Amino acid sequence: MDYRPIERNAGDFQRPVTAEEVCAVSRAAFGEGTEVVSATELGGGFYNNTFKVDLGQDRPVILRVAPEPGRQARADPELMRNEYASMPYLTPVAHLLPRTLTADFTHRLVGRDYLFQTLLDGVPASSALDAYPQPYRGAYYRDLGRITRTIHAVRGPGFGRVAGPVHERWSDALFSWFDRAAADLTDNGLDARDIRELIQVADRNRVVLDEVAEPRLLHGDLWVGNTMLAEGAPEPVITGVFDCDRTWWGDPEADWPIYLALRKPGSERDEFWSNYGPVRQTENARWRALIYEAKHATALLLEFHRFRWNEELAKTYGEIRKLIRRLDD
Repeated sequence: MDYRPIERNAGDFQRPVTAEEVCAVSRAAFGEGTEVVSATELGGGFYNNTFKVDLGQDRPVILRVAPEPGRQARADPELMRNEYASMPYLTPVAHLLPRTLTADFTHRLVGRDYLFQTLLDGVPASSALDAYPQPYRGAYYRDLGRITRTIHAVRGPGFGRVAGPVHERWSDALFSWFDRAAADLTDNGLDARDIRELIQVADRNRVVLDEVAEPRLLHGDLWVGNTMLAEGAPEPVITGVFDCDRTWWGDPEADWPIYLALRKPGSERDEFWSNYGPVRQTENARWRALIYEAKHATALLLEFHRFRWNEELAKTYGEIRKLIRRLDD
């Protein structure tokens, strides 16, 4: 087998997967006679190990291997299982998603969750989008707005992770997540006092959060890095969406693409709204938006710590403190 892993340092969050393990899970998935021609680890992701695996058939497949259970966060555990549970609800965009061929959460072979998926057509938007002149990139964000709106139209049974647990009130789902995120920070030797203060400040206006009474499906990670584009198209067209493991039931305006589309007004990102539609501009909606911004910032703290991006870590703590002051005004 031609095996091409990414070389990693001993302290890296993503841990190696051996050639023997790739062969073992491939045989378990596709039969004992399966021969792995090649396995190439793909870069660009920061959580799972992802391989393009050639089984000598017409088309390679994708193997994704999750971190060991002990390395996963309390706030967002078992992300691969969450994605697996989300598939029935993502049917409106199923034509854009990879098809799951098999999944194994028993830890019998590698001690980690893993699954095989079909290989999406196209080229990664993370590298291909910038090749288009800036005036053409608006087409990408219009497409992204349409896809996001389609996902947000799906109604759910309660608030929280799709794989559960779910809560009757939106505030309970959010505060439960913040509590677990604070515990993650403490586990990693980081300061969680700002997050505790944020919860206290937000709790004073819990009723404003609970104006959101209907849970909708949130992708959680839909942006340039998790999409594919049609190769050679005159303007960017989204042909694929992947990494759907952070799905939630909640307020659509709490979703990651909404947060990022709002962050650079006056740019090509404004085209997102032409297909998505406007966000609410009431005083209460703007207050909730600060909570959502704080949630995204809090999630980034642990990521920055894992990759030893200390400057970004300090900057994000500062952003959270500013948000607390604005919430408390």
